[in-house]
Amino acid sequence: MLLPDVAEWFQGRSFHVLIYDPRSIGDSDGLPRNQINPLQQSEDLSDIVTHVSALPGVDSSRILLWGMSFGGTVSGCAAAVDRRVKGLVMVCPILRFYDNNKRDKAFALLTKDRQSQLRGNEPLTLAPFNSKGENPIGMAGSGGPGGLEAYQFMNAVIDRGAPNFRNKITLQSYHKLAMWRPKELLQEMLDTTPVMVITPELDTMSPPEDQRALFDAFPQQKEFFLAKGKGHLTVLSGEGSEDILLAQEAFLRAAAEGRLKR
Repeated sequence: MLLPDVAEWFQGRSFHVLIYDPRSIGDSDGLPRNQINPLQQSEDLSDIVTHVSALPGVDSSRILLWGMSFGGTVSGCAAAVDRRVKGLVMVCPILRFYDNNKRDKAFALLTKDRQSQLRGNEPLTLAPFNSKGENPIGMAGSGGPGGLEAYQFMNAVIDRGAPNFRNKITLQSYHKLAMWRPKELLQEMLDTTPVMVITPELDTMSPPEDQRALFDAFPQQKEFFLAKGKGHLTVLSGEGSEDILLAQEAFLRAAAEGRLKR
């Protein structure tokens, strides 16, 4: 399942659902184009909560957040500050964003790119993963099965027909990502919002042990679901995906109605 499929699944079960492209990505506005800024995305998501709360038919006391992979981490960081969120589902959140063996070379390129932009040149952009599954700063399973899975997924998005999607991000995105510390932020600040973590057993982009450790650190009402036999980007596809979605639905309904107990 891709995100629109998940949205339609929940909508078919009487949830009001809003999906969107993050700032500067796809159909959304924002410059420079295709720049990833996780802190800004978290702030934008809080503004989206404000927007959704005012829509006709929406109960502003039952706002829920759902996010997968990088989006799951961003959603968690938004909920850590915005206490209007009644419940949160994080599907295979990514918590590591660089490899110590790659960062020096990547940071040198970042500095050259910033110098180039000060001379009036356009920001440098490049694909997040090449055909070998490699990423410039070593994030998300770079150079291994996880990186290859990400590379194939990006191409699948293009094949599905997303005319404004670009399989490139600015090099400066890696500066934003390297400075981000979501694990520490979530462990210290996401302490009141009920949270469900869905962890694929065979995740090669975000180590399952990282996801479990994050979950174990949460003091609030929480639920953990180990998706057996599933990988990072296939966690909601194929056999068994319906059970995973149904578990999320049950959790979100209970969170919205205040029925969860520690």
